[in-house]
Amino acid sequence: MSFLDKAKEFAAKHDKQVDQVLEKVGDEVDKRTGHKYTTHIDKGVDEAQKRTGEGDTRA
Repeated sequence: MSFLDKAKEFAAKHDKQVDQVLEKVGDEVDKRTGHKYTTHIDKGVDEAQKRTGEGDTRA
């Protein structure tokens, strides 16, 4: 099993935690860029969350 396969398996098993980390990373990037790219960052986080596990687990 390759590293990528292991990473995909981990993300699928821990979707909620992965979504939470992606959200925190997006918030930090947004803060460090002075909130200039909030819309783009949010779209990127949402897309990344959709691609992990069974999809976005946020409410």
